[in-house]
Amino acid sequence: MLKTVICVSGGGTNLQAVIDGIARGTINNVQIVRVISNNKKAYALERAAQAGIDAVCVSPRDYEDREQFNEAFLKKVEEADPDLIVLAGFLVVIPPQLIRRYENRIINIHPSLIPSFCGKGYYGLKVHEAALTRGVKVTGATVHFVDEGTDTGPILMQKAVAVESGDTPESLQRRVMEEAEWVILPACLDLIAAGKVTVAKGQAHIAE
Repeated sequence: MLKTVICVSGGGTNLQAVIDGIARGTINNVQIVRVISNNKKAYALERAAQAGIDAVCVSPRDYEDREQFNEAFLKKVEEADPDLIVLAGFLVVIPPQLIRRYENRIINIHPSLIPSFCGKGYYGLKVHEAALTRGVKVTGATVHFVDEGTDTGPILMQKAVAVESGDTPESLQRRVMEEAEWVILPACLDLIAAGKVTVAKGQAHIAE
């Protein structure tokens, strides 16, 4: 059983996709052992509670400095003793010590086809606003492993989504979630739990 901690800052739609996938049996041998949010008002915490999943909030606002927050966050992760950490819309810079401790055991879902519209400043609606401003015809989502850069770790899976005439950032965001994010994140969890994913020389590989 792949013990998984999911970190989220907002509504938790990707969290719900994972909860639903486990319930339907499309995600096998995965257990969400804890949900962590930096936002006390995050609906993701309510989603976790409704599903009977342990949920905690660790907010930077409750600590004097980033170092104290990082220590508290690391403690909450380690208490759950996860095999995998999933960043599902988690708008917090992950402490380097956590990344090193869980090397190749942290994945993130990003709402674009990396390397487009990623890196510092690209999150939430900002990603979709940038895609529409640039006039791209195809966007999508990416699941990647987390390293000490921003959206720079090995890419595990991507799924493309067409940009439609008349799209707004909000409509594009919704379609990317429905057609890509909620599809590839559960798929990646199932593959990792099945032992089919490896990382070597900066690239992620999926066994046939």
